[in-house]
Amino acid sequence: MAEDKKPDQVVFNTETQKYDGALKPYATSVGAPVITTTDTIAWKNRSISKINHKVQARYLELKEEYDKMMQEFEYNQLIFNAKFSFEPIFGEVYHLYKRENDETFLSLIAPDQCSFDALGSFYLNADQIWEKV
Repeated sequence: MAEDKKPDQVVFNTETQKYDGALKPYATSVGAPVITTTDTIAWKNRSISKINHKVQARYLELKEEYDKMMQEFEYNQLIFNAKFSFEPIFGEVYHLYKRENDETFLSLIAPDQCSFDALGSFYLNADQIWEKV
């Protein structure tokens, strides 16, 4: 035997020429404590459930905000495509009506003061965005 062989129960690293049993990530003798892996499946499942609920809640919030923005866009598009012969003033309420020929027009006259087919009343805010009243 050219090389001095160590017994099997001795942890000797032949590359570094050192005893490194204490550095191993596994048990190196019969008397060493049992190493058991922790069960992370329950933690993973709870985490997955939490993130799924969080993402779904955020999605519903964004969808609600998007729907509100699209409704606001449709109101503004409807009003800007309507006919009116005056310049609307910020902070005032105006009323949108529909004629018999499906043409829309904006008016200062309130629906209770006339017999036109009213589509709604709108408020012009400082950002020049029409909000339904």
